[in-house]
Amino acid sequence: MSRVYNFSAGPSMLPEAVLQKAAAEMMDYEGSGQSVMEMSHRSKVYDAIIKGAESLLREVMAIPENYKVLFLQGGASSQFAAVPMNLMTKNHKADYVLSGQFSTKAYQEASRYGDVKAVASSKEDTFSHIPEIDKNECRPDADYFHICMNNTIYGTLWHTLPNTGDVPLVADISSCILSQPIDVSKFGLLYAGAQKNVAPAGLTIVIVREDLIGETLPGTPTMFMYDVMAKNDSMYNTPPCWSIYMCKLVLEWIQNDIGGLAKMEERNVKKAQLLYDFLDSSKLFKPCARKDSRSIMNVTFVTGDADMDAKFVKEAAAAGFVNLKGHRSVGGMRASIYNAMPVEGIEKLVAFMRDFEKANG
Repeated sequence: MSRVYNFSAGPSMLPEAVLQKAAAEMMDYEGSGQSVMEMSHRSKVYDAIIKGAESLLREVMAIPENYKVLFLQGGASSQFAAVPMNLMTKNHKADYVLSGQFSTKAYQEASRYGDVKAVASSKEDTFSHIPEIDKNECRPDADYFHICMNNTIYGTLWHTLPNTGDVPLVADISSCILSQPIDVSKFGLLYAGAQKNVAPAGLTIVIVREDLIGETLPGTPTMFMYDVMAKNDSMYNTPPCWSIYMCKLVLEWIQNDIGGLAKMEERNVKKAQLLYDFLDSSKLFKPCARKDSRSIMNVTFVTGDADMDAKFVKEAAAAGFVNLKGHRSVGGMRASIYNAMPVEGIEKLVAFMRDFEKANG
């Protein structure tokens, strides 16, 4: 059976070269006589894997030395609680920007632990753009300022970061991590679920500035304490071994096959532009996100007719373009075009959409 073009928002497609290498090493990893799936996380061979993954991540993302890299579990959603438990410890205040469903969930969860303020929101515009921020709404004594950098459901991206002054900027980068270069030094903390651009589901990555860890709110579970995880090199308990191994392979692919994050960004912008150019010229399909906020990872669009949307999704799947149905909360269509999606996948999707429009326009 031939492989389909998988536009799932997550878990998403992985690079074929990575899948092939993982398959080749499934039964015998580098002469160890065992699979990574079954080896002890305390073994020397696995220690080399997890240390290699961290080293590669630091190199590919240019992570400064004064930041800790943590390989955790629980998904990005677990960080909705872990972030305030570890960072909202001085003035017990945090500011949040609501730009979609996940930033809203993060705000709601953080509100359980302190004085949390929504300083801006684009909810009234169906989260179709990144909201403008009134600096007068932001609190200089907040312990941190939180954004979701790329909004998977609505297809929007922060193209310009907010200036938070001395307040540490925290970002959920689950759906844009490794898609383009990021200046890590501008953030106090970054976190991401790995299942979109990094690895299979199960791994959560936290990149946190060292001076922000060490103090937690009373009652914080040990498993949520960043300092404990950092002191134990992400091995306080059994880590998500397989996902970390796959993360390492993906990082090798980005570094060796793609040529780094600058080249990855060029490729991703090209893919997104191909799709947006068609949508902007189409008489049937309409893009949902405002031009100044468009994501290069998640492209949302509609026909304006629910039955036509359903027909398109069904016929697209039959033609080998799967998981194009929009999120259940908004409907329409969404093409998640993460790193592993080849340019030819977008070219063929656009050709299919053009033919569909001719037949149904």
